[in-house]
Amino acid sequence: MLNPDLRSILTDHLSRYSLVIATAKLARRVVEDAEESGEILEEKPVTIALNKILDGEYEIEEPEEIRNL
Repeated sequence: MLNPDLRSILTDHLSRYSLVIATAKLARRVVEDAEESGEILEEKPVTIALNKILDGEYEIEEPEEIRNL
């Protein structure tokens, strides 16, 4: 199970909620792309999505009004 240090991800007042939503949306996109291309995924989609976020391939944009909650 992937268990990254969230302090490195949750910078600039990024909420855990935004991280979970972004990871889920990216995981869905990974699955859809794999289905379209006929690719068989060797890793779980959530793991692939979280690795993309950790590697900086995907940036999470959070609305200003929820940053300070």
